[in-house]
Amino acid sequence: MTAASPPSRLWSSAQNSPLFWLAPAALFLLVFYTYPLIDVIRLSFTNARLGSEEFSYTINQYARLLTDSSVQRGLRVTAIFAAGSVALQLTLGMLLALAIDAGVRRGLYGTVVVRTSILAAWVIPGVIVGILWKLLLSTSSYGLLNYWIESITGTEVGFLTDVRLSLLTAVLANVWRGVAFTMILLYAGMQKIPVDLYEAAVVDGAGAFGRFRFVTWPMLRPVVFVSLVLMTISSVNTFDLILALTGGGPARATEVIGLVAYQHVFKFMNLGRGAAVAVLLMVVNLAMTLIYLRLMRINRRID
Repeated sequence: MTAASPPSRLWSSAQNSPLFWLAPAALFLLVFYTYPLIDVIRLSFTNARLGSEEFSYTINQYARLLTDSSVQRGLRVTAIFAAGSVALQLTLGMLLALAIDAGVRRGLYGTVVVRTSILAAWVIPGVIVGILWKLLLSTSSYGLLNYWIESITGTEVGFLTDVRLSLLTAVLANVWRGVAFTMILLYAGMQKIPVDLYEAAVVDGAGAFGRFRFVTWPMLRPVVFVSLVLMTISSVNTFDLILALTGGGPARATEVIGLVAYQHVFKFMNLGRGAAVAVLLMVVNLAMTLIYLRLMRINRRID
């Protein structure tokens, strides 16, 4: 029996190494994520503009962020938008997950149909969701809901044109799109809860609320924290839905920070300023993630 040649031994050794299988994913991340991220950070220290090849390095972009009224307003709108979206997504996602879990445990028909219909909203791109809600709520002649409201009451409701309602409308549209993802995570977490715990709680006389408080919630807290992180990052980064739904209006009432970065680059052609706003958005995401991770560690110590 002949010994394997050195190239064959080298190839076999490489296949047994984890680095061999991780290299394609690492290369993909390096080319399509790491390099663009580094380039955005580099551009944020320039005064580059779209259509112009001449630029110089400067820190004025970050100095101006502190006094830029559009950035300050965008951060405030984003905070309200994200807080409302996360709170409603978590609440509705929990209720839906509990309802579906109870239906599956009781063997009710139609739970698959319900899950599929809810998931349909999640797979629709944000721009399409914005267009669908605009078709539904617009005060123009194609606004379906306002057509019915006007037929009954004789007046229209400015869901997208009223400064007081437009941000709430954007939050509801974002919740409609994202609640399915929250429901999936929470429902998957509920499947890992041992049935024996519920049976013991029933023997102890716990009702539906008691079982949720003393069994479901404590066992589901790690999943809830993960859901909070993902929901927050998704809501903070949302701009495609709002771009199609309101365009940031009326009177910039729905102009989130992601839309501010988009407008600086593609409307005002200020690539350096837009990159600086994008880096600020990344810092906000990292800060929120670190806060949630800190809360998770504290939660584990308490447990």
